[in-house]
Amino acid sequence: MELAGTWRKVMPYMAMVFLQLGFAGMFLISVASLRQGMSHYVLVVYRNVAAAIVMAPFALWFERKTRPKLSLSVFIKILALGLLEPVLDQNFIYMGVNSTSASFASALTNILPALTFVNAIILRMERIETKERRSLAKIAGTAITVGGALLMILFKGPNVNCPWSKHVINDSVSDSGAHNSGHWLMGTFMILLSCFCWSAFFILQSYTLRSYPCGLSLTTLICATGAMESGAVALVMERDTKAWSIGFDIRLFTAVYSGIMCSGVAYYVQGIVIKERGPVFVTAFSPLCMIIVTVLGSFILSEVVTLGRLIGATVIVVGLYALIWGKNMDHLKSIDNNKEENSFEKHKSFELSFSTSDVNKTSSLGNI
Repeated sequence: MELAGTWRKVMPYMAMVFLQLGFAGMFLISVASLRQGMSHYVLVVYRNVAAAIVMAPFALWFERKTRPKLSLSVFIKILALGLLEPVLDQNFIYMGVNSTSASFASALTNILPALTFVNAIILRMERIETKERRSLAKIAGTAITVGGALLMILFKGPNVNCPWSKHVINDSVSDSGAHNSGHWLMGTFMILLSCFCWSAFFILQSYTLRSYPCGLSLTTLICATGAMESGAVALVMERDTKAWSIGFDIRLFTAVYSGIMCSGVAYYVQGIVIKERGPVFVTAFSPLCMIIVTVLGSFILSEVVTLGRLIGATVIVVGLYALIWGKNMDHLKSIDNNKEENSFEKHKSFELSFSTSDVNKTSSLGNI
């Protein structure tokens, strides 16, 4: 029993770390595919088609008896979810990565926990009590995380020479070229839009799961509707038929990997964790993706690691732990409150039955 309880506590953390590893791989291989000329509109379509095909059999088999009827309100929510994440978020993030770099994009997405936290407060999904340490920790963690991300963006500092990157091309040259041509600023704006759509997707997903609790079926429907919606956008934006042809290369691998790992598996696992811990907890792990991409990007994509990025990463980790600590305290308090309510209900029912039996005894004695 103790092992099962420990595993249940650790599972949300392990699941989110696993997803961040998957997202880091998506950033790296997406940059490689986009540099080879692959259209991001086509990549989004193929990604969601692959996710829907892979997740559909699991949804049909495991949820065949528990799947509720699809109401009109749930269907509208699924259409909105397909528009927010598969269409808007994925296209914006690919455009931002293509205009900047993988490490920069993964660093800027660290504002996602702050956006989700603010949106959750506005929608009254999160409560802030300034007199409690857990609420102060969440506020401070969010501010520190945003500050670390801004530090990485605004301050580069000297290059940190890694043993494996001394002979590679300096990434700062390409960064400055993109900045002079205006692509860097446009890419930053696209990444910010992506984070806003991603945050809205998390919150709407948490609401949809309340009325449609089948995670596998919901994931399949989101990917299917996202594939249709992104396909309509791609047909309008991408007129060249050659852009739709891909072979057995990095482009096909990017579409399949991103679809299965970052769409299908990610939607399902995030839905499970959102049910238990809420959307803010899910987005609090996004800084880990930045750290992984920064390290692997310097090795695989020849991106130079700067002192500013390392300092910003350290600051972000501090804010990450503060935010997670506050969310963990919220979770423990909710468990204690549920235990108190259950014990109160049991005590109340015991008193009620005891008083009823006393009345019966009294009335029977009076009759005697």
